[in-house]
Amino acid sequence: MGSSLLTNSSAMTALQTLRNVSSQLATTQNRISTGQRVATASDNAAYWSIATSMRADNAALSAVSDSLGLSAATVDTEYTALTAVVGDKTGGLTKLQALLVEAKTAGIDRTKIQADITQIQQQMKGTANAATFNGVNWLSTTATTPATFNLVSSFSRVGGTPTIGSISLTIANYSLYTATQGGILDKVSGAASIDTISIAALTDSTADMTTLDGYIAQVTAGINSVASAAADLGAVKNRISTNTEFVKTLMDSVDRGVGQLVDADMNAESTRLQALQTQQQLGVQALSIANQNSQSILSLFRG
Repeated sequence: MGSSLLTNSSAMTALQTLRNVSSQLATTQNRISTGQRVATASDNAAYWSIATSMRADNAALSAVSDSLGLSAATVDTEYTALTAVVGDKTGGLTKLQALLVEAKTAGIDRTKIQADITQIQQQMKGTANAATFNGVNWLSTTATTPATFNLVSSFSRVGGTPTIGSISLTIANYSLYTATQGGILDKVSGAASIDTISIAALTDSTADMTTLDGYIAQVTAGINSVASAAADLGAVKNRISTNTEFVKTLMDSVDRGVGQLVDADMNAESTRLQALQTQQQLGVQALSIANQNSQSILSLFRG
């Protein structure tokens, strides 16, 4: 083809190449600035859709992690209080049992022993009332306290169906005092509840010793019940701790999976950027040379 003033094929080819290089350069620069090779649906619709769903799942897992933290604090509060109520030789039900056994001694001053018993009873009730976290108290319940508590423990999604797992707790198993006196410590058995036991008026008579034996058996049963409740909450504590670690590990795994789908390889992109910048410079130079062809036509008409 001869030289044409209206159609410069070389310039058109150089311009097309330069546009292509500039487009690739813009894509590479965008990947470097965002750190992602799939930042929008237009980059890769399938990967973008999967990554978006996985990020949503991770947000749900983050909420589960927060919920587990709240649940752990609540369970730990109740567990600590139950452990204190079981007590040891210095207080709690264990000390109360020892005092009642001591009261079996003939001729002992049971009025003085009762003074200690009263203090232990008040201390246990105070401990139960103080076992409150975020407005929740399972040991000293009221008429408005729910019968069960569900602690969120997990989240999973199969296809489009989400599943939320939970740990269900029956509050009656841990209640020491209730509004209807149906708790472990305020439930009346025989003549009194553990909360209202009084031995001040008891004597060495056979009938009073039988009553005292009943009190001892009642407190022993109470120790077993409270210890069982504490052991149950201890198991729940361990389960929550295990779930918490698993959820955190799972969140990290999901993050890695999303990264495999959408993250840019910065080493490759850096190398590509330098190559494209060089190509762009050469393209500009080639276009400049092609544009000079039109100028050379003028020389044909000079006298």
